[in-house]
Amino acid sequence: MRKINHPATFSNQFMPIFYDIVKDCKSILDPFAGTGKIGLLKDLGFKGKIICNDLEAEYSEIKYYSVDEWLHQDAEFIHCEKVDTIVTSPTYGNRMADSHNARDLSKRMTYKHQLGRDLTNGNTGVMQWGEKYKQKHIACYNHWRSLLNKDGLLVINISDHIRKGQIVNVAEWHKQTLISLGYKFVSETKVPVSRLRFGANNKLRIDYEYIFVFNSPLTL
Repeated sequence: MRKINHPATFSNQFMPIFYDIVKDCKSILDPFAGTGKIGLLKDLGFKGKIICNDLEAEYSEIKYYSVDEWLHQDAEFIHCEKVDTIVTSPTYGNRMADSHNARDLSKRMTYKHQLGRDLTNGNTGVMQWGEKYKQKHIACYNHWRSLLNKDGLLVINISDHIRKGQIVNVAEWHKQTLISLGYKFVSETKVPVSRLRFGANNKLRIDYEYIFVFNSPLTL
């Protein structure tokens, strides 16, 4: 079977942070799971159930990590059992969303080029930063209310990016949007990370990402 690469899996240094947050939970859902790397929490001692969702079925077929259940649904409409915690990393709206057909041999770290085909309709991996990206994530966050148990947690890993030499404040948008939707802000962790050094803006890179923790909104 052909190895399927994913251009934006969780950084390894996030796993102990996630574990400290979720270690007492009984169930976790990652709605934008990619290869299911959240399953590494099992290696750290997490005993609960891990459910991963990704529109692209190839990621689950390889079975990279210890995942109890795989779903292949649009994150805006996921139907599954309620969980104690959602842990996920939304796409950043950066150049990894480029979906043009390559005309040269230069290296491209995009969702489409790493998967080897067009992404499924509804996948945020082809959404550049803008109104469509924002509305899709708002719809997802609104739907996820119904997936969280009372007093559940939403844990988001997100990053800003550089566009035309300027920082795009993606992380702050997600934080403020979740607050406006009724999620209760709990904590923020700024984690230093290394970045790939090629492509547009290769000399300008954001050297940190955020982990935000929220309590679930009151049931509507």
